Amino acid sequence: MRITRKQAATIPAQRHEEGRADRSEVLLGLRGEFELRQTYFALIAASCAIATFGLLENSAPVIIGAMLIAPLMTPIVALALALVSGELATLRESLAALVLGSAVAIAFSACIALAAQLPVPGSEILSRGQPNLLDLGIALAAGAIAGYARIRKGIATSVGGAAIAVALMPPLCVVGIGISLVNWELAYGALLLFATNLVGITLACALVFVGAGFATKSARGGILWTAVALTVVTIPLAFATTRLVEQQRLEAVLRSSLIEDTQTFKRVHLLSTNIDWVANPPRVELAVRSPYPVTPTQVAFLQTFVEQRIRRKIHLIVDVSTVLPVEASTGP
Repeated sequence: MRITRKQAATIPAQRHEEGRADRSEVLLGLRGEFELRQTYFALIAASCAIATFGLLENSAPVIIGAMLIAPLMTPIVALALALVSGELATLRESLAALVLGSAVAIAFSACIALAAQLPVPGSEILSRGQPNLLDLGIALAAGAIAGYARIRKGIATSVGGAAIAVALMPPLCVVGIGISLVNWELAYGALLLFATNLVGITLACALVFVGAGFATKSARGGILWTAVALTVVTIPLAFATTRLVEQQRLEAVLRSSLIEDTQTFKRVHLLSTNIDWVANPPRVELAVRSPYPVTPTQVAFLQTFVEQRIRRKIHLIVDVSTVLPVEASTGP
């Protein structure tokens, strides 16, 4: 059979539509994946246990493995679809799945951390207690690809990458670890990170679904409420980002002062920098290694020098590790 030029022009469009799922198909698939059944909570418990052990061990590969099996991304995507399509039943089910799954994860991780008796949190734990605006950008990008993967058949594997990028389960586990350590600042920071991921993914997914034509008359209200929630989480993130930038600037000034600008500290080797921004003025603790003793007068001179550079008061403390050269004996 001969195909006309006009008919041939419609073939790519038809193939394009064949690779795209409609709203009912996406909704049915999502609801089938996060229903409150034994499988859902089994995956929550398993991913929580793996993530918590990985955090306690400070092992990034183990934490990534937990992200892959965590089922929390699906109810968030379903929540976004329910907001733009007005599916109240799906809205209630997705919220219930998120609330119950999060509560189970926090309680389970707190129990594991209490049993492990972690003395000092590692870097993987501490990093999830200090969210900033960069985390919001990651959540928005990951949410967009998660929503697009749902409406485009054949790229569902991208959801796994998005789940790794936003790390939904580890922040909840850090909340539980923070509670077990009675470290409320750590628990709050991790909870803020989870809220950032939740809101960012929801908003980005909702916008993707609107662009795909899944929206109904209730879409405007759902997106408005999500945008309000985004504004609420953005405020503390903006303060945290400002503090991060200021901290990096202060550390750069300290390093340049130690290495280039001060004769006294040119002979020392800077090992680490720890800044407590809660203290007033900020408490800056330097760990250095030096072959010579460091006097309080020299520390006061460095503190004054840095304060003039950054135009802010600080409380400087220098922890000195003395280097003692030892040579082999040349005697008989």
